[in-house]
Amino acid sequence: MNPKWWKESVIYEIYIKSFMDANGDGVGDLAGIRSKLDYLQQLGVNVLWLTPIYDSPDHEGGYDIRDYRSIMERFGTMDDFDRLLEDAHGRGMKIMLEMPLNHTSNEHPWFEESRSSKKNDKRNYYIWREGPGSGFPNNWGSYFGGSVWEFDQETEEYYMHLYSSRQPNLNWENEKVREEAYEIVKWWADKGVDGFHFNSIAHIVKTEGHNHDEESGNTQHLPVERAYQMFSSLDKVNAIVKRLHKEDGTDYDLMVVGEAAGLDPAQTLDFIGDDPGKANLVLNSDHMLLTHSSQGIGRWTTKSWTLLNLKQAISHWQTVLHEQGWNATYLADHDQPRAVCRFGHTGEYRELSAKMLATLLMTLQGTPSIYQGEELGLVGGGVFHTAEDFRDEETLNFLHHAKQTGMDEEEALKIARRNTRDAGRTPIPWNASANGGFTTGQPWIGMSPGHEEVNAERAVADPDSVFHYYKKLIELRKVSQTLLYGDYRLLLPLDTDIYAFTRTFEDETLMIVLNFFSGTPTFKCPERLCERPRELIFGNYEPGVTQGSDFELRPYEAAIYRLG
Repeated sequence: MNPKWWKESVIYEIYIKSFMDANGDGVGDLAGIRSKLDYLQQLGVNVLWLTPIYDSPDHEGGYDIRDYRSIMERFGTMDDFDRLLEDAHGRGMKIMLEMPLNHTSNEHPWFEESRSSKKNDKRNYYIWREGPGSGFPNNWGSYFGGSVWEFDQETEEYYMHLYSSRQPNLNWENEKVREEAYEIVKWWADKGVDGFHFNSIAHIVKTEGHNHDEESGNTQHLPVERAYQMFSSLDKVNAIVKRLHKEDGTDYDLMVVGEAAGLDPAQTLDFIGDDPGKANLVLNSDHMLLTHSSQGIGRWTTKSWTLLNLKQAISHWQTVLHEQGWNATYLADHDQPRAVCRFGHTGEYRELSAKMLATLLMTLQGTPSIYQGEELGLVGGGVFHTAEDFRDEETLNFLHHAKQTGMDEEEALKIARRNTRDAGRTPIPWNASANGGFTTGQPWIGMSPGHEEVNAERAVADPDSVFHYYKKLIELRKVSQTLLYGDYRLLLPLDTDIYAFTRTFEDETLMIVLNFFSGTPTFKCPERLCERPRELIFGNYEPGVTQGSDFELRPYEAAIYRLG
């Protein structure tokens, strides 16, 4: 065990546009976050992870950055940020910034210079290639659909973009780009920021040579499941992450989170850990990609998830990283539908399933991250009736592609409603008033229905709410060395209804039992554990009959037992 403040923290992710609007323009802002610090402090979280706050044309949720040292105008001013930072620190809370360094906006001055001439000093700040004849430089596909290559008329070459064509990729092989990145990180660290979440950190260096992907058999755009392999080059990423932390992070005691979508945990061990010069935590998405089919285009071609696959995905990271790295655990974020919609129940068992999922999140090894609104058991969605109701560029690209290929319009909308990133981005309902108290203006995206019944004001006033369940779990986690640092061991790996595991630290063992569905399965306690006395210390039901080796679980039941 090597205690660190970032191991004992609870992160709360804030998607700023949808959190709280203080000036009535319909868009969340920094002053809005500041107005809700008391609420967040009451919940018990102590690290606020802010999605990009930087100046941006905001075509892609602020991830298309025009100036890394300025604040997006609709979010406020640098003075607003400084006041938020000061007030958060005054409450014992820390601020972690999202830091997208894989790409910039196509309106960034670097890119405007880069595209102006092949001889410009900034030309190699981005990745430019000629195309063979009238074709693309290779058959790599963008995560947003289509090719990663966009033709630019100015110099008649293609530039690379893994995401939107308005997000050209930086060339991390260029030492000048790396120096620019270091200076940006240092500038924010000097302001007193407590941590950074490096978005797409595993993909900032692309495979050397940008070779054609022959294995896909695709002459234009490779399938998404191949993309992670082609876009990853960890031998160089390792050095980049170490240098970022060593030169700009060591003296600041920062929380450094590296996003590692598509990687195996063993691949991350070289660049995460407690050692100076390494990222602290790794955030993986294996469990979030279970519904993505290998046939088709990412999130739009889906399949059903199974509890067996979910347990396997989570357990793999829990065991491989134990005592070698550190997980950043989560069940929802701004890029996914709500956890209750995905893994729980949206009807009569909404609250019970939300509490069950909270129990899972707070008892896994690693630093948990709560996405805004999960503490209310929000469902999200319900407002996307036509294509005009969506705001997410990835979703709009899919709908455009569906129309071009002749897909039935209602079928395309059905797929979009189920998988859009917008479903998790509808505004937080603070009370039962118009627009849920989120804004006095017109919300930038539709409010999900039901805020009259499900809102923060009501949840805070109800001691049995999902909010207070999270609050108590956070309190338990903060004082439990077993939940913070204990070993993880999966139980009943082949059970299709129950997720059960133990956490053990020194002479204490906790057993966590979770019913993931609305049935009433029987928990068959492993003999070596059932011989020991057990005490229920936390759960989402009143204590039931749990004597003996086998006992029945109620719908979406969650229980934490201390074994004697």
